[in-house]
Amino acid sequence: MLQQLNEQIQRELQWINFDAPDWTTATTFEGQHVYDVVIIGGGQSGLATAFALKKERISNIIVLDENPEGYEGPWETYARMVTLRTPKHITSVDLGHASLTYQAWHTAKFGQASWDALDKIPRSLWMQYLRWYREVLQLPIQNDTKVDVIEPLLNGMHRVCTGQTSIIARKVVLATGIQGGGEWHVPPTIKESIPKNYYAHTSEIIDMAALKNKRVAIIGGGASAFDNAYYTLQQGVQQAHVFVRRQEMPRVNPIRQMEQSGLIERFHALRDDEKYAAIAHFFRYNQPPTNDTFRRAASYEGFALHTNSPILHVQETGKKEVAITTPHGTYHYDFIIVSTGLLTNPALRPELRLVEQHIARWSDCYKAPETMKHPLIELHPYLQKGFEFTGRTPQGQDMLHGLFLFNYGALPSCGLVASALSGMRFGVPRLVAAIADQLFLDNRQQIVRDFLAYDVEEFVADEELHVTTNV
Repeated sequence: MLQQLNEQIQRELQWINFDAPDWTTATTFEGQHVYDVVIIGGGQSGLATAFALKKERISNIIVLDENPEGYEGPWETYARMVTLRTPKHITSVDLGHASLTYQAWHTAKFGQASWDALDKIPRSLWMQYLRWYREVLQLPIQNDTKVDVIEPLLNGMHRVCTGQTSIIARKVVLATGIQGGGEWHVPPTIKESIPKNYYAHTSEIIDMAALKNKRVAIIGGGASAFDNAYYTLQQGVQQAHVFVRRQEMPRVNPIRQMEQSGLIERFHALRDDEKYAAIAHFFRYNQPPTNDTFRRAASYEGFALHTNSPILHVQETGKKEVAITTPHGTYHYDFIIVSTGLLTNPALRPELRLVEQHIARWSDCYKAPETMKHPLIELHPYLQKGFEFTGRTPQGQDMLHGLFLFNYGALPSCGLVASALSGMRFGVPRLVAAIADQLFLDNRQQIVRDFLAYDVEEFVADEELHVTTNV
């Protein structure tokens, strides 16, 4: 059945003229080939962007990813959830092509009964689907390639430096996922108090075998905390205790309302004050863990949940353990897993170090009321509706021309369309339209000249039939 689906997709791509010639013109810079678009990140966002660009007849592109082939994104590296949190019927990277949906792939591979019985998409199957998506669309990805820095050049181009080599691009898309807008956050209470061998962030590879029969504390109340609680208990830890600052666990998932109300797909149309208020609310209430994730973790005898428990103090005890102090007492553990999210700030991204000082933040462009001001939002880049950076000065805008941010850093400016599967089918087309517009406008003078000079005769029927006309 999967082979039949692959053949069907190739027919459909032919029907939409997927391999039509590009409308852009190839060029060089200092003797080096210039790509129309370089996409940094080969996960789901980078794959979907590459597909959408090829549909727009922009195929002079390349996707760069630092991971080995088949391990792009978090799914088979540091992610520890059993299933995706997104409902199974939500479409995403297919971009409206029914044969490219996860449902089409799953049904072709496992049968209709398997799809009907499926609750949520297993994490490992989602990665298998993305690998198939890349292969069936023949997307140009270069793996094992880490971008060091993006250097602005003349004429709106950029040099993307990767170790000892470099690539020249007219446009660069940072499709770098959840961590791509800044860095993972470890509270100073932990980072500055105990040696690194006593803790790891959820984004790191953790030696679970070394934690067997150990006591583990998990700091944070988001869904990832409970993913890690269940995962560690499944791997044989003795205890997995989750510490949450909130007095009560959040119960409402605001994303579910956003999916139904149009707020995901039309967020960019809001005024700045409305955007700020919406994301401040989103950050304030956050997302609860899914019921199945919580139940799986809580089913183990070694699980415990400590609410209303901010971490006041952490210290090494001298007994190869750490002591965690909350308002309710002191607890002893062998290891800490930190699940406290990330900080978004272009200044934290090494690849942007040559331009970050020119990137406008929300604090530069909108003055929030003191009662609403949120320090995390203030540091986010202020993006245009097509995910373009905004410069703090006209000179800065020139240096940033051609750089697009399609990751979690886009949240206050563009909403969830670059950071949630349920928004991708809306965000990617808008991103690609903005890229195509820039490519066109950058070269519009030559395009118009070519149009005005075009003189290829198409109508020749009167000459072929020797029809005499009055002149």
